[in-house]
Amino acid sequence: MTFFDRLLSAVTETASNALSAVVEAIRTVFEGDPETRRKVAFSVAIIALSAKMAKADGIVSEAEVAAFRRIFEFPPEEERNVARLYNLAKQDVAGFEAYAERLAGLCATCANDCPMLEDVIDGLFHIAKADGLIHEAEFAFLRRVAEIFGIGDARFDRITARHVYVEGRDPYFVLGVSREDDFATIRKHYRVLVSEHHPDRLIARGVPSEFHAIANDRMAQLNAAYAAIERERRAA
Repeated sequence: MTFFDRLLSAVTETASNALSAVVEAIRTVFEGDPETRRKVAFSVAIIALSAKMAKADGIVSEAEVAAFRRIFEFPPEEERNVARLYNLAKQDVAGFEAYAERLAGLCATCANDCPMLEDVIDGLFHIAKADGLIHEAEFAFLRRVAEIFGIGDARFDRITARHVYVEGRDPYFVLGVSREDDFATIRKHYRVLVSEHHPDRLIARGVPSEFHAIANDRMAQLNAAYAAIERERRAA
C-alpha cells in the first residue's frame, strides 16, 4: 500500500472538513515515520495549494496541468489518488489561507524557518507560470501563501526573480548579494546556496524525489546568475 493509499484510507470524500481530515490523517497515520510524514506533507501541500490557486485564478489551463505533472512525476497507478486529493482541496469550504496555515504546521521544523516551505512556493510558481505569464490573482495568492509561511518580502522577491523573466533582471539580487561585494565573497555565498539547494538536500529534508524538477530549475537559475556576474567581473 502506497503512502497515498494509507492517507486516503483515513479520509472520506464526505468529510465535513476535508482539510482537517487530511491533516489529522498525516499526523496520525505517519506519526512513527517522520521521513514519510514530511514527504506526504510536502506532496499534499503542492496538490492542495495548486487546487486552491487554480480556484483563485478561475482558470486551469492545459499548460498548468502539464506543469503539475512535470514537477510531480507520480506513477500512473497514483493518478486516481492525486486527483482525489486535488478535488478534496478544490471542493473544501476552507479557504487557501487555512490550508497554508495548517500545512505549514506539518513542517518538521519551525514554520517560520522551514526550507521545505520555500520548496512549496517554488513548485507553485512552476505551475502558475506554465501558461506563459503569472496572472495577478495567482501572484497575489503566492505572495499571501509566502507570508503565511513566514517568508519575508525580500526573500519572496528573490524567489520571484527566479521565475519571472523580465528584461534587466539583476543576477546579484537573484543570488542575494550586493554589487559592492568582492568576487570572493560572491563566490563563497554562491557555493553556500548551491550546497543548500542541491537536489540531494531537498530529498534529505523531505521533498520527494518525484519533485526533482523544482531543485533542477532552481539550481539552473542560481548557476545562470553566478555565470552572469562572473562574466561581468571578468569583463571589468
